[in-house]
Amino acid sequence: APCMRFSIFRKQFVEAVSGGSSDPDFPEKWDSSLPLCLGWNEELGCQSALTQVPVLQIVKESQQQHGLRHGDFQRYRGYCSRRLRRLRKTLNFKMGNRHKFTGKKVTEEILSDNRYLLLILMDAERAWSYAMQLKQEANTEPRKRFHLLSRLRKAVKHAEELERLCESNRVDAKTKLEAQAYMAYLTGMLRFEHQEWKAAMEAFNKCKTIYEKLANAFTEEQAVLYNQRVEEISPNIRYCAYNIGDQSAINELMQMRLRSGGTEGLLAEKLEALITQTRAKQAATMSEVEWRGRTVPVKIDKVRIFLLGLADNEAAIAQAENEETKERLFESLLSECRDAIQAVREELKPDQKQREHSLENDSGKVSNIQYLHSYLTYIKLSTAIRRNESMAKSLQKALLQQQRSEEDGKRTPRPQDLIRLYDIILQNLVELTQLPGLEEDKNFQKEIGLKTLVYKAYRCFFIAQSYVLVKKWSEALVLYERVLKYAREVQSGAGAYTNSLKELPDVQDLITQVNAEKYSLQASAILGKLHNYTRPLSERFETFCLDPSLVSKQVSLVHFPPGFQPIPCKPLFFDLALNHVAFPPLEDKVEQKAKSGLTGYIKGIFGFKS
Repeated sequence: APCMRFSIFRKQFVEAVSGGSSDPDFPEKWDSSLPLCLGWNEELGCQSALTQVPVLQIVKESQQQHGLRHGDFQRYRGYCSRRLRRLRKTLNFKMGNRHKFTGKKVTEEILSDNRYLLLILMDAERAWSYAMQLKQEANTEPRKRFHLLSRLRKAVKHAEELERLCESNRVDAKTKLEAQAYMAYLTGMLRFEHQEWKAAMEAFNKCKTIYEKLANAFTEEQAVLYNQRVEEISPNIRYCAYNIGDQSAINELMQMRLRSGGTEGLLAEKLEALITQTRAKQAATMSEVEWRGRTVPVKIDKVRIFLLGLADNEAAIAQAENEETKERLFESLLSECRDAIQAVREELKPDQKQREHSLENDSGKVSNIQYLHSYLTYIKLSTAIRRNESMAKSLQKALLQQQRSEEDGKRTPRPQDLIRLYDIILQNLVELTQLPGLEEDKNFQKEIGLKTLVYKAYRCFFIAQSYVLVKKWSEALVLYERVLKYAREVQSGAGAYTNSLKELPDVQDLITQVNAEKYSLQASAILGKLHNYTRPLSERFETFCLDPSLVSKQVSLVHFPPGFQPIPCKPLFFDLALNHVAFPPLEDKVEQKAKSGLTGYIKGIFGFKS
């Protein structure tokens, strides 16, 4: 059939042009990566090429490779514009020239080339990326929100045209479903921005259903892309359900937020605002907080919201699935705590004189606002200690297993890394003992003292480990003894504070490990002295040494060649009598000097001599 011959010719042409080139821009320029599949065309009555466009795959790959990995929507919009220009030039589908605009529309008759569908898809993506760029800018310029909605409507219009064209018999079933899901996704985003929650939820549900069906119809590798889009849509659906009236959706949204490590897109700011509003409503009923036997009134709204969310944040950290999520939650909690502390400090500034007066009247008892500041500082320092301890545990596992190597692009962990973490923890504990209002709390000071001994023991242990690496056995043995001293002090004084020390590392495990390391270290130190193979055998007859080199071919018996040794030199003789000897006259032995003058000169010329 002519259609089959055309598809085969097109494939051969693309292969001939590419020539096995590895140019990364070649698929973008020629769009040869878009597949064609053979199927029965009812209108033509023959086997023809059905247009197949993997919509979601093209969209995701383009977004990840051209800016959206870093949230740069402007860069992605520029890419869409350039690709549209290349496609129109390649297809000779230009909208007039520089002097006159001539509108053209993609019709079903020209759908034999899938690049026409790609034209419409890139139009929709360009409008969508412009809307997302305007959404970022609308935080500071609210007037841009109107332009944002206009661009979203334009994206939906292009998606509708794509869905209409894909209903043609020239397009395969998979592309039809993907076009419908893409249209539903953009429609849901537009309705979401208009706060039409019911319509948005219906559109997102339709999109989710289609992608779930596609994920079940293909292999696991192909289904990953569809499942990722389903996970992106699910928080939007639950947010719409909450706004419709489902109060249980807020808990699911928070769980999704924790599992995914944060939300993106239209939902990110709205979800954060929703959580803040929910806590603000609960904070209206909160008037005081109790800590270490003292009740303090809480009048600052930001502090109330933070204290209400503290339990949720602690639970989320405990349920974190991996170290990255836990680290992100720790940072979020510390950031919120710093904001609350700053709010309390602003209240402390105008109340400075009154606070000093209350200190004198109450015989050293700090004011309520100062005690609240101490409580928030305690939360911040305790959270920082737990975060550093969590990082230390992960480093200890990597240090023991030595799974990561420099070949993987990551530096191998060393004991020095752990020493730095324990230094920070000890500094935080020192700050805890200096909090105003807790100087006279003996139980608190004793508890912090025990914790300090625990972390000192671990810090000392890893300092010893660093000395072991450089074979300084004596220093390491002394430090191991210091570790045992700290650990025994903790065990002897932990009686009434066992519950408060449960979360700390177990010192008994440390004692067991130190004993094993200590005996091994003593053996290494002794063998290091015995196995002194640098001297030859002739110089160590009196020392027992297990030297395997004695039975090898390169045995060291004596120094060879032997070294230089001093020997007596030949004596030097000096003639001391020479200065006292008088020599006899020798004038009679010396020849007289020849006569000079004109006569002698003439005689000399003619050869006459006297």
